[in-house]
Amino acid sequence: MKKSVFILLAVILTTGIVFFASCTKKDAGTLICGVTEYEPMNFRDEKGNWTGFDTELAMLVGEKLGMKVAFQEIDWGNKYQELQAGSINAIWNGFTANASENGVPRSNMVDFSYSYMYNQQSIVVRADRTGDFKKMDDLLGKKAACESGSAGESFAIEYLEDESLITGTPAQISTFLEVKSGSVDFAVVDILLAQRLAGSGDYSDLAIADITLDHEVYAVGFKKGSPLTNKVNKALKELYDSGKMMELAKKYKLENSLVLDTNFKG
Repeated sequence: MKKSVFILLAVILTTGIVFFASCTKKDAGTLICGVTEYEPMNFRDEKGNWTGFDTELAMLVGEKLGMKVAFQEIDWGNKYQELQAGSINAIWNGFTANASENGVPRSNMVDFSYSYMYNQQSIVVRADRTGDFKKMDDLLGKKAACESGSAGESFAIEYLEDESLITGTPAQISTFLEVKSGSVDFAVVDILLAQRLAGSGDYSDLAIADITLDHEVYAVGFKKGSPLTNKVNKALKELYDSGKMMELAKKYKLENSLVLDTNFKG
């Protein structure tokens, strides 16, 4: 009787180990990308499915690596916590790599892939107020909206030197609503988003101010020491060299912003 019980326990334990190992293997085979609603990088189509340049690029990379790809919508201000907790294993959402968070370079907090696209911050205002925003000093003393934890927020905090003037939002697209409502004077957002939306559709009453800010680059963020960094870099290089990244960029009218800097370290 005791021998039978021992055998049964051994089978249960062995089955459990195999099941755990298979689950772990399955989880390790999924590239989980943390994203926000940011057209043209990641946004939902009419059926509610994620699409966009970064979305499709991640899927192409997943095919190269033999990994499933999933998209997890996050609060951008919590991106590092999500990464450390393991709810995502990549920050892939027009992630400005050559920027800082509260004075700390982002490259100190994550490992970055090769940079693959140029960007810069832009100032979005109501179209009937573009004449009020011609130079940097015109921003001083004005109320701003920025995505929490974004490069735009870092710029606003540093330049305005008064955080009470800054309204944080969970996603860049939310800043447009703040400007439209008049609760803020301007928004600081990525120019790729501003060029896509300002002046058309629901945002026809918004415009990009004639104020030029510093250039930036996008890259994918991973946990420090993650083996995904080198794997994704290899896939990005292959996709760039084959012309598939350019095909994708042209689909979203981003061909003039596409680049692949294999020397980029964040």
